[in-house]
Amino acid sequence: MPANTRWEANPLEFHLAHPSQSTYTSSPLGMSPAKATTVKEALSKWEERSAQKASEATEIKLYDQNPPIEKMDASLFSLTNCEKLSLSSNCIEKIANLNALKKLKILSLGRNNIKVLTGLEVVSDTLEQLWISYNQVERLKGIQVMKKLRVLYMSNNLVKDWGEFMRLAELPSLEDLVFVGNPLEEKHSAEDTWMAEVSKRLPKLKKLDGMPIIKEEQEDGEADGR
Repeated sequence: MPANTRWEANPLEFHLAHPSQSTYTSSPLGMSPAKATTVKEALSKWEERSAQKASEATEIKLYDQNPPIEKMDASLFSLTNCEKLSLSSNCIEKIANLNALKKLKILSLGRNNIKVLTGLEVVSDTLEQLWISYNQVERLKGIQVMKKLRVLYMSNNLVKDWGEFMRLAELPSLEDLVFVGNPLEEKHSAEDTWMAEVSKRLPKLKKLDGMPIIKEEQEDGEADGR
């Protein structure tokens, strides 16, 4: 099974995988890089392969294009029925043109070149899961508008301080977070304080880095029941 097909079936594996497990192959040495695939071209190929109209589909998979997609262009405006959109394993630098996706619940953008989270505000009323691991996100400004976001997979980015991390406390629905591989997590995991520090700052969180969070009161209750 191709790697990305496996990861789409088991997204947590994708976001906890080793960084070297990328699937895009660059041009051989000495050759000019191929022209980027446009979203329009990727959608056309997807329609041929799936025998569906993109404008009617609820799930669109445009991951791992070769050559990769570099821009989320206006062709995305046609995806008015899309509930799950996968653009992972491309070379996208900016989140854009999601305005027409009024039904979007899951957005997969892992393994791109995204640095900021601006552009998500237009799907803040519907988005429940954001998969954005293996990017270059250092600041979380813009995430706080995602009031329905339950799942955030953003391992292996560049967040390094609690000030940025605490923007996640403004997400009232967040219950499942993958943050492994960020400098902040690496520092506190090395000190064996990561789980405790996050639990203290995000008391409503149920899972962290694939592991269930066991609250102190839960542990006390289990001890009393023995």
